[in-house]
Amino acid sequence: MKHQKKRSSFSGKIGFVLSAAGASVGLGNIWRFPYLAAKYGGGIFLLVYILLALTFGYTMIMAETALGRMTRKSPVGAFATFGQGWKFRFGGWINAIVPMLIVPYYSTIGGWVIKYLFEYLRGNGTELAADGYFTDFISGGTAAEIGFLVFAAMVLVIIYAGVRNGIERVSKFMMPVLVVLAVIIAVYSMTREGALSGVKYFLVPNVENFSWMTVVTAMGQMFYSLSIAMGILVTFGSYMQKDVEIEGATRNVEIFDTAIAIMAGLMIIPAVFAFSGGDPETLKAGPSLMFITIPKVLASMGFGTVMGILFFVLVLFAALTSAIALTESAVSTFEDELGWGRKKATFVMGVIIIFFGSLSSLGYGPLGFIKIIGMQFLDFFDFLTNSVMMPIAAMATCLLVVRCIGTDKIAEEVQKNGAPFKRRKIFDFMIRYLCMIFTAVILLSSVANVFGWISM
Repeated sequence: MKHQKKRSSFSGKIGFVLSAAGASVGLGNIWRFPYLAAKYGGGIFLLVYILLALTFGYTMIMAETALGRMTRKSPVGAFATFGQGWKFRFGGWINAIVPMLIVPYYSTIGGWVIKYLFEYLRGNGTELAADGYFTDFISGGTAAEIGFLVFAAMVLVIIYAGVRNGIERVSKFMMPVLVVLAVIIAVYSMTREGALSGVKYFLVPNVENFSWMTVVTAMGQMFYSLSIAMGILVTFGSYMQKDVEIEGATRNVEIFDTAIAIMAGLMIIPAVFAFSGGDPETLKAGPSLMFITIPKVLASMGFGTVMGILFFVLVLFAALTSAIALTESAVSTFEDELGWGRKKATFVMGVIIIFFGSLSSLGYGPLGFIKIIGMQFLDFFDFLTNSVMMPIAAMATCLLVVRCIGTDKIAEEVQKNGAPFKRRKIFDFMIRYLCMIFTAVILLSSVANVFGWISM
């Protein structure tokens, strides 16, 4: 029999909002959002993304947070409370396993960020901008592995400190600093010569740039960005005190996350436009944008070293807050389902991170000869979690809410202590009819893209 112990909690609304925003604001906002926005229509992509965040994203955040708070459990226990039979327990486990698979490869990328920050601090910005530097670095093995281990150690130390002393305290420090850095870099970027055309491309919707893939990609990015279907919001909801308004807190997380994504666009798109002479193709470099294109852009500008330090400090903070939230979700599952203490749960999660993370870290170098469906380890884990498991986890959450819990019970939890549920009609309509369709579209289009059936 599992022993019962007092559940940790956030100190209040600010603690929850900054921790949940920290979970949401990660690498997905800083490099993924700008390059997707550039590739799929600029301003029209931004408009579609905001509309989806206010409807689809909002509904999923509300459902997961309310589920966590009403059960006071992490995903597996929360699903088991309401779901009859293995199908719903399976949905809880999918939500719980996603972060266990994401943190290792995410920590690999975090290690790359540490390496680049270290080199900028040493004044080696021009080296980072050299052709082939990034490829040589990740294929070398040793330097990438060291960076990964340093990043993983930072995350595990904060998790071991607990919910209030670790996660909340770090989020309260890092998130305001992250916002200030984003504003400084965005202003710097937008004042470069030739940057205004990039600002216009990113902020002004042009219907001619709209396509079906604009909607599909915006949906996928919103999932990735708002930390939906990763078990995080269920876990953080379980730490939320009963006197905190769920809808108000959700609105703040939405605003924070979308604002940082827009700031990231304003940091990167105008600077790359100025650097490339207005060629949006330069932005479509995908993941390499942050480690190949940005150093080249910074090397071509005044104060390149200073801006490089500020940029990679910002990216490191964003990566850390997300990795902390993902790890906490996994640790919470171990504590709840296996009755472990935080020390043991953190240690086991550390072993998982080091094993799977080393595969990702060495997958472009010494282990590069091993491929899974044609992908290196990092790319495979990214595909498995983001394109397959997360949409399935979201579908399971929708089914649980509609079939087992009922929207009335969710409303009851949201309206505790007389709190408002202003967007109840949107929530009911989305969770009953559209969320399942949207998640199915993300799943099918992502899988079809990987196997070459469609081009995204």
